Amino acid sequence: MLVLGIESSCDETAAAVVHDGRLLSNIIASQIKDHEKYGGVVPEIASRKHMEAISPVIKAALHQAGVAMKDIAGIAVTRGPGLIGSLLVGLSTAKSLAYGLGIPFVGVNHLEGHIIAAFLEDKKPQFPFAALVVSGGHTNIYLVKKYHEFQLLGQTRDDAAGEAFDKAAKLLNLGYPGGVVIDKMAKSGNPKAFNFPRAMKDSDDFSFSGLKTSLLVMLKKRGCNFSDQELPDVVASYQEAIMDVLVEKTIRAAGANCIKQVVVCGGVAANSRLRQRFVEATAAADMELFIPPMVLCTDNAAMIAALGEMLLKNGQSDSLDLNAVSRWPLVANT
Repeated sequence: MLVLGIESSCDETAAAVVHDGRLLSNIIASQIKDHEKYGGVVPEIASRKHMEAISPVIKAALHQAGVAMKDIAGIAVTRGPGLIGSLLVGLSTAKSLAYGLGIPFVGVNHLEGHIIAAFLEDKKPQFPFAALVVSGGHTNIYLVKKYHEFQLLGQTRDDAAGEAFDKAAKLLNLGYPGGVVIDKMAKSGNPKAFNFPRAMKDSDDFSFSGLKTSLLVMLKKRGCNFSDQELPDVVASYQEAIMDVLVEKTIRAAGANCIKQVVVCGGVAANSRLRQRFVEATAAADMELFIPPMVLCTDNAAMIAALGEMLLKNGQSDSLDLNAVSRWPLVANT
């Protein structure tokens, strides 16, 4: 089945074409330059930029795949979670195309899409497996029993891991996006130079707000200034505090449920230190690790198309009155 996927949940406008689980194209238009001067995503700007980019991005995806719009048999689009204004651009476009072509469309969950990204590789995980979805807006661990069936094993009580990176970068005036800047700078720092807190050690859940506060307190004590020599050490130590809890709690959750396969996905899964730590930790625990390539970790339409193809093949589709949702947690269908 030839499926067009559309993603517009935050600040990337993306389109992709998938055929029988094989990725034919994947186009992403980033808005980083439009938001970096604000230190974060501005929802109104994001939705306007999606409107400008959506048609060219879809045309580019079709061209890269070597297909025409008339060849598309179904459309998959992110319904949520995300920024409502941004989501509506993609959803409205998908509805219009589906109506005009007389083909089915399906609205899919962005978080489930991140998990399904692991299935776009040649080596695919087998059910059941544990999945850490870690991004700017989410930090959740799931037991994935099968397609569309999840059990929540742990979640953040406050900030997501990606949010903790972005807030730290803003406090330290490092630029945007914070996770990318911190990942790069931390490579030259000592991750043991400063002692940042690892919150809720004995809990299955996460908390990163205290970590951000500890950095703020440190900044105030030092007069809001670190030397050029100290800054990489601060960043590396802060990053390591996040890595420690993400890795430890995910491995522990998998072990507690007798799971030997771990999927790590979402935007923060592009972090080089996180990838390294999970390679080491899963090997030590005799577990098998699945992390999508970096381009499929950040927001993309390939994962949306892949998930949509599965749903459409199973006969699932949505009506034209489907609305976008800003919050849409994954829950177990048991």
